[in-house]
Amino acid sequence: MEPPAGKPGSLRNLLIRFLLIGVFLIVVRFAYVISIAGESCNIGDFCFFSLPETLSIVIASAGPLAVESASSGGGLSREELYTSKDWINGVRFYSSVFQELIAGGYLSPNSKSLCVETPTGRDVFALREIGVRDAVGISRKAAKPLVKVGRGERIPSPDGAFDFVFSGEGSFEKSAKPAEFAAEIARTLKPGGFAVFHFVSPRDTYSFNSFLDLFHCFSVVKLHGLEGFDSSMPYIREIVLKKECGDGKLHVDDSNGKCFVPGYKHDLVKIAEPLIEEEPLKPWITLKRNLKNITYLSSMVDMSFKNRYVYVDVGARSYGSSIGSWFRKQYPKQNKTFHVYAIEADKTFHKDYALKKGISLVPYAAWVKNETLTFEIHRDPGEQVEVKGRGMGRIRPVQSSGKGEFDGEVEKIQGFDFADWLKKTVTMNDFVVMKMDVEGTEFDLIPRLFKTGAICLIDEIFLECHYNRWQRCCPGRRSSKYEKTYDQCLGLFNSLRQSGVLVHQWW
Repeated sequence: MEPPAGKPGSLRNLLIRFLLIGVFLIVVRFAYVISIAGESCNIGDFCFFSLPETLSIVIASAGPLAVESASSGGGLSREELYTSKDWINGVRFYSSVFQELIAGGYLSPNSKSLCVETPTGRDVFALREIGVRDAVGISRKAAKPLVKVGRGERIPSPDGAFDFVFSGEGSFEKSAKPAEFAAEIARTLKPGGFAVFHFVSPRDTYSFNSFLDLFHCFSVVKLHGLEGFDSSMPYIREIVLKKECGDGKLHVDDSNGKCFVPGYKHDLVKIAEPLIEEEPLKPWITLKRNLKNITYLSSMVDMSFKNRYVYVDVGARSYGSSIGSWFRKQYPKQNKTFHVYAIEADKTFHKDYALKKGISLVPYAAWVKNETLTFEIHRDPGEQVEVKGRGMGRIRPVQSSGKGEFDGEVEKIQGFDFADWLKKTVTMNDFVVMKMDVEGTEFDLIPRLFKTGAICLIDEIFLECHYNRWQRCCPGRRSSKYEKTYDQCLGLFNSLRQSGVLVHQWW
């Protein structure tokens, strides 16, 4: 009897099954590495073979580009992303940009480099393609191995980690927190390192200098324009900064308190509305009508690079006097949220601010130093009081005022050094708008702002100057409430504008 012929077939089937299982495991591992891990196998991983470190894609007339294994992003497969027209054009553009930077000495093949807020990583890839191998990007969504998770406002790297930092595609100007973005670049860049920025939108001189103010102890080493590579970026402004000091912080001797108003602010004053040179016979009408002629600073410049937005109302009175009725309704804010400081010593108005959001009440009188003052409630003949029970008040130091000097109601209040408070409350990186209605005290406060250098912290002033003007009630009679003349007020406005401070006549 012949032996059964089934055994060799069974062995062959068993071998085929083992082979199929092995192929299945290889396919599963390959899919995991490419789609999930986003990188090639490391030594010691469960791999049947090592994946190549790069995948080559040939781009017509551009030579081979080595594209490293990366996970897909934005809904596109890796192959679709790396063969798209946008990717190819972007890589070509950034390769050209970085080669120019190498030629200029701002970048080298040995530079440890970071690309900030780069969702596709094409700038990172361009760096690696031209020989800068130690390059990585950060974005809110990772695209390994080119891009890892991070944000411009919180870079996941230690201090002084990089020789070169690049912010492309207008990523810096899109940031909602430019001051934090700038601080992180300054922190992670080595002394002597370079930071390069590409701006997409046209920028004015004010915004450009606001941008530079964010980078203390950095110097501008290159500034020029580039043609972009797609319709969203037809023109690019490239700025190259060099870090000059070790900690990225500004060290200034502020002992004399002086400041210098830069030339670009003087230029803004030149295009402001003209001052009213001739004394108006009906100032309560003329000054109110002049509102339509005012050229607001925020309508002339882009203020996006400022850290905070602040409105300081000195002599605020009630909420509806100017904060609620004018500033919050009419002042052009460029969709920015302003924090309001209401400075008002009269207790009658304090309850108005108790439940108002975004407003800090300073319940004292703005003055030239910290001291007790006398507060006089005095009305001109026929003056209509807008807020029940109170008129407008003048302040004087207690020691310099005698009992017979006041005609109206008098009480004691606490004054504070306004210039000193301002220097502690805002910085050069803030956008600061101020309205001042202080019943004649402007002739004390403005010189104090100049003397201490606090005037340089203010971007725009709306100033009501008080003088012995013609009275509404009594034709031919001037107010006995104030001693200054209109010419003295005009001199105060002119001195501010000549110093580069944008001031408007207010009522």
